[in-house]
Amino acid sequence: MLTELRFVSAALVALALSSLAGPCHALHVRRNASPVTLPFARRLNMTGSAKLLEIDQARMKVLRNRTPAARASHTGALALGAVADVSATSQAVAYVTTVTVGSPGRDYTLLIDTGSSNTWVGITGNLMEVTYGSGFVLGLEYTDDVMVGSITIKEQSFGGAILSDGFTGVDGIIGIGPTNLTCGTLIPSSQCIPTVIDNAFSQGLIPEHLIGISFEPTTLPDNANGELTFGGIDSSKFTGSLEFVPITSTSPSNMFVGIDQSITYGSPTGTTVLPMTAGITDTGTTLLLIASDAFATYQSLTGGVLDSTTGLLRITPEQFANLKSLFFHIGASTFEFTPNAQIWPRALNSALGGTDDAIYLIVSDIGTPSGSGLDFIDGMTFLERFYYVFDSANSRVGLANTPFTHATTN
Repeated sequence: MLTELRFVSAALVALALSSLAGPCHALHVRRNASPVTLPFARRLNMTGSAKLLEIDQARMKVLRNRTPAARASHTGALALGAVADVSATSQAVAYVTTVTVGSPGRDYTLLIDTGSSNTWVGITGNLMEVTYGSGFVLGLEYTDDVMVGSITIKEQSFGGAILSDGFTGVDGIIGIGPTNLTCGTLIPSSQCIPTVIDNAFSQGLIPEHLIGISFEPTTLPDNANGELTFGGIDSSKFTGSLEFVPITSTSPSNMFVGIDQSITYGSPTGTTVLPMTAGITDTGTTLLLIASDAFATYQSLTGGVLDSTTGLLRITPEQFANLKSLFFHIGASTFEFTPNAQIWPRALNSALGGTDDAIYLIVSDIGTPSGSGLDFIDGMTFLERFYYVFDSANSRVGLANTPFTHATTN
């Protein structure tokens, strides 16, 4: 969700600081390096699903434009020894978790985002405005202790938001994407900012420089249905073996948690929906977005009709009964994405502004044809069906099946 943090003028900084309820600096957090589980959860945002698709497509455009040259042109931009399990909560738009800052501690509800790497929190609601789309944050950088579960990360850089655009119902973002996304986000320097994972590892708080993410499909709002594991992989959360693939070399996907994949329909050797190409995995995107030409093929195969209210493909019960699995070819493995996985949870249709008994597909149009270097986004509705690892130390991504890969909860 986060696109960038920017320093503002001295006058606005003075205004913001004068309006804070208390100081943002010199905060201290209790240190506890023992393993910890912090849940994350899905929280519904009743914006209507046409809005939801627009949000995801707008996010894609921002991610695609975040090339090094584009960032360099934004002079003055500030985008600001134990395994730690952090559980997460899922929202119809994003997953959220809680971190604690300060002494006595203050809890912040933050979006979990592999598509950005800066961490920031809102300081005063009086100086924030919220819209969706390209989004921005205006704020100041602070360095202090941040507690994630029972792990206290010392001297963590984070943004204190004065103004933000693109967020509602949350206090900010915990960015867990590649460190290079922070480079050039702090002025007057072009230096990179260590992420929470970077600092947790360098301070010996976690044994490995990676993060494991476990999701479960859910039909309930505000349901704690996931877990972040800082510094380790929780083998109890998946079945079989993890398939690791290197971060794609194709730009701009290689700036993110990007991979190469192809998609077939009906069987591993069935109709090609998307030929082998580059895209990204992203917890900050809700839907499964594919290139426009691939989407046209998928729509033809499913018989889905664009629903004017939600903006998503809608199918009849008869078409759902005949819907076939999608097969994602990633590295040496093939992952099945079942018919049930391809539909929005019907119990949550009202969150999309849809009809209660309707069947909506979560596969949507990314908005551009294939060949752009970012031809798909495997968003949260895809990742809910698999165990997901971002191994930043080795620049690779891991996926595995889980007990929920073939769930029929939707």
